[in-house]
Amino acid sequence: MSAISDQIVPRSGHGAWLVWLGAAAMAFLAVFALALSMSAARLADSWTAALAQSATVRVSAPPAELDAQTEAVLEVLRTTPGIEDARVMTPEEQGDLLSVWLGPDLPLDALPLPRMVEVWETADGPDRQGLRLRLSAEAPGAIYDDHTQWRRPLIDAASRLRAVSGLALALIGAVTGAIIALAASAALASNAQVIRVLRLVGARDRFIARAFVRRMTRRAALGGVIGTALGMASMIGLPSLGPDATSGLGFQGAGWLAPLLVPVLIAVVAWAAAMATAFTVLRGVT
Repeated sequence: MSAISDQIVPRSGHGAWLVWLGAAAMAFLAVFALALSMSAARLADSWTAALAQSATVRVSAPPAELDAQTEAVLEVLRTTPGIEDARVMTPEEQGDLLSVWLGPDLPLDALPLPRMVEVWETADGPDRQGLRLRLSAEAPGAIYDDHTQWRRPLIDAASRLRAVSGLALALIGAVTGAIIALAASAALASNAQVIRVLRLVGARDRFIARAFVRRMTRRAALGGVIGTALGMASMIGLPSLGPDATSGLGFQGAGWLAPLLVPVLIAVVAWAAAMATAFTVLRGVT
């Protein structure tokens, strides 16, 4: 079988280089697309975990009533099932939040800032509609914000990013199959005389196709291994966001095992494309 494969599909030449170089390039891109997909999933989980069980209460009232309404808000929160804890943010903490938008030299004393209360919910959470009604009755200037308005667009963005990376992986697979098909068609067409001789000595098309596909699949698998190795090495070289970072492009933990599937998938795509092309071309060789 190996000798026949060598005759039908030469070890060198443009076809051989096209197969393994194309497979290596596609595997390299597939590693980055896979990293993007997994990073988007981590990002969505991180945003969900960070915002899902947290909320804020904004207390806007005249200065003379601000302290009283803040105490009323805290009392309502302490007696509400589903609220784990609540505390009033300090002016310095509010300044740190606003400095991102307004700069570090923000004159807090000159601004009529509302009082902000951080709230941590339990896993089951409170009756938010009932809590809002209680707050409006006890502290008319209080507004309960469970971050839904902020959380939904962020999660939708992460989901769309995953969809785009999945589409990229599908396109990479399609381009890989096209490259293998073109190389297979060219290699078989250039060896039409060898195929005719093999048929004269009794070789069937299935036997010839298997010998041919075997060689093409091995070349594609080799290219997939090379491209995957280069892609993983590039991932390692990316700057780290810190030991506790959950976002950022790259693999984490057991996620590093996922790229090892890329050469296998490349080989499967190459086998399918080469097999389909082989029978198509062999039917045209007479």
